[in-house]
Parts: sequence; structure tokens; C-alpha cells
Amino acid sequence: MQSANTQYDLPVIVIGAGPVGLAAAAHLLEEGIPFRILESGGSPATAMKSWSHVRMFSPWRYTIDEAARRLLQTHNWVEPNAEEIPTGGDMIEQYLAPLAEIPEIAEALMLNSRAVTITRFGMDKLKSAGREDVPFTVLVEGPRGMSTIQGSAVIDASGTYLSPNPLGSNGVKALGEDANADHLYYGIPDVLGRDRNRFEGKRVGVVGSGHSAFNALLELQELHKESGTQITWFIRSGETGRLWGGEDADQLAERGNLGKRARRLAESGHVAIESGFATAAISMAEDGVLLESYAGTKSKVLDEVIVVTGFRPDLEMTRELRLELDPLVEAPVALGPLIDPNLHSCGTVPPHGFEQLAHPEEGFFQIGMKSYGRAPTFLLMTGYEQARSVVKALAGDFEAAARVELDLPQTGVCSTNIGIFQDEMSASVAECCPAPSPIVLGRAAADGCCSTSAPVPVRAVSTPAASGCCA
Repeated sequence: MQSANTQYDLPVIVIGAGPVGLAAAAHLLEEGIPFRILESGGSPATAMKSWSHVRMFSPWRYTIDEAARRLLQTHNWVEPNAEEIPTGGDMIEQYLAPLAEIPEIAEALMLNSRAVTITRFGMDKLKSAGREDVPFTVLVEGPRGMSTIQGSAVIDASGTYLSPNPLGSNGVKALGEDANADHLYYGIPDVLGRDRNRFEGKRVGVVGSGHSAFNALLELQELHKESGTQITWFIRSGETGRLWGGEDADQLAERGNLGKRARRLAESGHVAIESGFATAAISMAEDGVLLESYAGTKSKVLDEVIVVTGFRPDLEMTRELRLELDPLVEAPVALGPLIDPNLHSCGTVPPHGFEQLAHPEEGFFQIGMKSYGRAPTFLLMTGYEQARSVVKALAGDFEAAARVELDLPQTGVCSTNIGIFQDEMSASVAECCPAPSPIVLGRAAADGCCSTSAPVPVRAVSTPAASGCCA
């Protein structure tokens, strides 16, 4: 591992000025390491701005990074009430925008600057000799066209929200998806605000079974009451019994409440539910579009389809880097087994830091939601701890970098939005994970239905994960 303070005296390049990217900047500032931040939008947290109307699961006490808090407190910042739950917009207005305006951060922030490719100076992926001794080069598309900047290390915190999964249930676009893109909305629309005219009084389909789908459905219900908006919910699973999460058992009350409200809506009869519907194609009808499943089932005619099928990392910018990715979730290979939703279906994850985030390309790290690849269960606290550990490693303080600790709120269930699609597996998971209890990490998971042979290379801590098999 090379320190950020190399002979080139170059900054660490942070990609993304969202919560985790700005947290990384705050930690770099504390360590005295120079940095530059690339943000593709015209203001910090551009991706978060697109879902600014959505209320988060976590109260403020879980959504502020410690280094960022220390920095803000030196600039007369008024900290929000720790127990209140912010929306995405609140996060930007009360936390991220003030953080980005601090002079030391602002002067390093490059807005409207999209990272196109990352490589080594003068080298492609094939060349090995002297590779670790040359800086990184990032091709940037900015206000004045293309340019390059060099860095001693790169921290990719660009997230995944702007790379949604397709409508097609097999991981690629459904037949007709591009041709009918005008009828598709990817992500969580502001149904009662800026996107109201698009959905009011329309026949709307929602494809997806996670919390993002719940948010869209609950807002569409309000339009149903006001203007007769018709709602059809398409779920790949053949049953809905385990969709709702921990409800009252969830330590994040807002997350549990969202599941309760979605269940009540599903039971109200105001939503037509098409379960076991794996989308294969979308086609034009006389006055709308039709979805067709792999079983040949066709939906009724729809005016609009909200696609909330999850997100995936955009890896195109890293094609010339030597990455080692988990083949399933596309996370760093050491992290993948720890977050694989087929095995780890509780809402907690083991503590992890720079060692689990490292790639063969020394000095390059993915943190935040980008580090999770396609895995769905991410909390900001996880990203903040990743940022702290990675920056400590770049500063050469490997003892502090390895001392990773994470205490995540319990979900109250042992199944996730992906796990429910493997019905038999989910049932056995629920049986073998009956109650939360402290566990010791730093070993493979216990034998049983959730066991894995992969080691968990972290220090022993106590965290409120469910017992044994969901460690």
C-alpha cells in the first residue's frame, strides 16, 4: 500500500460529492492529505437531490459522519436534532451543503465534472513494471470539455443510484425496453410533487419489491384517493408474506413503519397485485403499454411504469484498472461474501475496512454504495466507517485503519428483498436466525443454513446481528 504522500505530492481524487464522498474529504482534511472531489452534477449530492422528497430510515444520529461533524462544528454549524428523521432534501440542506461550503472543501470541489476513465499515467491494464510508482490519471468531462487530473490514490464514492437495474427480470433490458422508454420511470418519483402530472389519474404499474417500491406505492395511493389513479404492483416472487420486513421489530422505526404501511396498502384492495410476474417484454398497446412475463402472462394496459428494481455499479470508468470483483454482487472480492444477500440476509453486516475494500490496483478503493455493487442493504454508517478506514490506510496508520467497528440497527427479520425470491432458502433462514444476540466476528459464519467457508478478516467486536448463521 502506498501512502497518499508520495514523491509526486499529488492529491487523492475522490469521485462523488455525496454523503460518503464528502465524509472521505473530511477525513482526508483531518489527516492533512491533499484531495480533489469530482462531482458530476452542478451541486453536491446530485443523486440524492433526485430523491430529496424521500424520508430516510435513519435518524440524524446515524446519518452524520464523525469527521464531518468535527469539521462543521468549527464553522458555527447548528446540528439537527439527533432523533429526527431527515428526508434526502433535509440531508442536503442541513448537512451536505454546509459541509461542501467550508472553504477547505469548497476549494477542492470540482462541480459538473464527470469521471470518464481512471488509469495509470502512461500505462494500460497490461503493463506491470513500475505500475505502483506512477500516479493515477482521471479523464474528466467538465464545463470546458475533456481534461485530465492526476492523483496519488483514487476513492470512488460515486454510488449506484444513477445506474438503475433494468425492467427485465433476467438482469438485462426487457424486449422493447428502449423503444418504450418514454413510459418508464427509473427510481423513486416525486409522485406528489414535481412528477405529479405524469401519474395523476393514470394507469400506473410499479415493478419491484423493496422499500423504494413501497415509497412509490404509498404516494400513488394518495393520487388514487384524489384522482382515481389506478395502481398495479408487479412482484417477481410468487408470494408476499415476507416482503414487509421487521415492522415493529425493526430498530429503525421508519423502516419498520414503511413496511407496515405497505402491507396495509396491499391488503386494502386499492392495489392490483401481480405476484410471480417476471418481466420479459414491454410493448405498445393502442393507448398505452403492456408488460409480458416469462410465463406469457400479459398485464392490463398501463400509461406509466415505475421501475424500482434496484441498482448496480457503473464499472465502465475502471476498465483499465486491475480490479478483483465478487462474481455475484460485483463488490470487492473480499467484501462480496460478507454482504451476499443469498447468504447474509439479516440487516447487519460485519465491520470491514480498507483490507476488504482493496483491489490488486493499489491505491484504488470503492466506498459507499459503490462498494456494495448490486447488494441492496446499505446504511450510511457503513460508508462512513469505510471512509475512515481507507483514509487512515492512505495516511499510513494501518493500525487505526484495521480497527474497524460498526454497530448497525437490527432489522428484526432475517430476509431481504432479494432473499424472498428464494422461498425455501428464506424460510430456512428465518428458522435458523430466531433472535438478535451479540456475536464475535473475525471467523467464518457458524455452520448451518447461512454458513460460508469465506473467512471474515476483521477484529472481534460485539454487534447486534442475529445469532450464528446470519453473522
